[in-house]
Amino acid sequence: MTDISTGRGTAPTSSFRREVGPIPLMFISLGSIIGSGWLLGALTAASAAGGASVLSWLLAGAVMVLLALVHAELAAAYPFAGGTARYPKLAFGTLAGFAAGWVGWLQAATLAPIEVEAALSYLDHIWPGLVNTDGALTGRGLGIGIALIAVFTIVNILGVQWLAESNRVTMLWKTAVPVLTVIVLLAVSFHAGNFTAGGGFAPFGAHGVFAALPLGVIFALQGFEQAVQLGSESRNPQRDLPRAVIGAVLIGTVIYIGLEIAFIGALNPANLLHGWSAPVGKGDFGPYATLATTLGLGWLAIILYIDAFVSPAGTGLVYAGTSARLAYALGHSGQVPRSVAKISKRGVPWVALLLAFVVGIVCFLPFPSWQGFVSLVTSAVVMMYGFAPVTLMALRRSDPDRVRPYRLKRASVISPLAFIAASEIIYWTSWPTVEKLLILIAIGLVIFGLYYLFGNNTRRQPLDARAMLWVLPWFIGLGVISYLGQYGGIGVIPPWVDLIVVAAFALAVFYVGVRLALPPERVAEELMIEEIDAATQPATI
Repeated sequence: MTDISTGRGTAPTSSFRREVGPIPLMFISLGSIIGSGWLLGALTAASAAGGASVLSWLLAGAVMVLLALVHAELAAAYPFAGGTARYPKLAFGTLAGFAAGWVGWLQAATLAPIEVEAALSYLDHIWPGLVNTDGALTGRGLGIGIALIAVFTIVNILGVQWLAESNRVTMLWKTAVPVLTVIVLLAVSFHAGNFTAGGGFAPFGAHGVFAALPLGVIFALQGFEQAVQLGSESRNPQRDLPRAVIGAVLIGTVIYIGLEIAFIGALNPANLLHGWSAPVGKGDFGPYATLATTLGLGWLAIILYIDAFVSPAGTGLVYAGTSARLAYALGHSGQVPRSVAKISKRGVPWVALLLAFVVGIVCFLPFPSWQGFVSLVTSAVVMMYGFAPVTLMALRRSDPDRVRPYRLKRASVISPLAFIAASEIIYWTSWPTVEKLLILIAIGLVIFGLYYLFGNNTRRQPLDARAMLWVLPWFIGLGVISYLGQYGGIGVIPPWVDLIVVAAFALAVFYVGVRLALPPERVAEELMIEEIDAATQPATI
């Protein structure tokens, strides 16, 4: 990449390689969707919503499709590495771009250790001694966990083609096992009455349906954006990125709905006589493995144990790479030290990969189990997604002449709906989780501020603080509503009224945000920098 006269410093001399085709791109997104979430998501959703948990998956699928459609236009029009961190910077400038990139990097960097935790927790049933009774890794488990993160890092350092091919192999297994599980459970044991047992179809009402979303449902379906993060490494991003993200969401949603139906139908009706607190009984082998063992399907239980390691490990491999692309985007934009954006001769951000390796090891320490991560990561990823609808409409306003190979129809309706949906899900994650997320965002802004003031910048970029007039109110407003609301808050705002309040607040923020977009000349300046970099990236056919 070459330097231009903008005072932004010299970009790295090596560049990304365009080696990834359409099917590997979709597999990278689908490989992120099918991870540890499928092993535990049906149980947590059913415990929270009963038979109506099927509605939770339908609702989550609809929300993810809306968000995927928004990302599809952005990815095709602006095919940059670490796209979810770079689109908001194009539309709103440095400070808002960092806020979006920081939230995105938080969820991506912590997902690899989450998946490793899940894999080792299941593996402990075969080789005891990897986790203790509290779910924390033992010394042996920690050593294996570090080794797995190291393997993820090495595969990614070898190049994006290694990542794509490794993921292609694991994807065939990861997709086949859930589909096989659905078919076998539906054929062997299906009790239709289970869907209305334990207090009726919706024993916990609409509250349960919504509460199930952050307890593993949204977590399971998130990940479609991973193809977007590899935008600079796609052979034909304008054509392939929209197909990859939309296709991955649709396939993932169908699989997860099938799993929930098969799971509930296969339960022993006696376990539901007193509610949904222990739908699989007191088994300690994971919900699907317990069902398979109870039904005399020992061969299926063995396959599930193997998959309980392969699926999370495959997803961890993908996120080790995509979190590095997000860190690269922040470094490339000068929002964190530019050394993070160094590209190796193999065309990978090797410094960012090493940073993700260190963060992954640190994450093993304070969070002892899979459950300890899920709600926080869900709120972070949905907040990252929430930037996209505002960004799309802002860029249509400030960059109207951009060639858009995929143009979202009715974007003026779909974008605000997607933003409202993202805000509602953040609210449903509950106040304790939202509080933690806001603290992490504040820490990130402090880090940015210190680097901006004291970092070795040849010329500081304009902050464009005007854009924060919608970002900060969005963050703080959701925190206040969450604290006053029905999901972990003090309950001042009545049920249903709280959802209307969130929707009205989100709609107001959305339209303010669109109006606060950078002027066309600033967007053109940012795009010129990005496109000069992209022009130096050799295509590999």
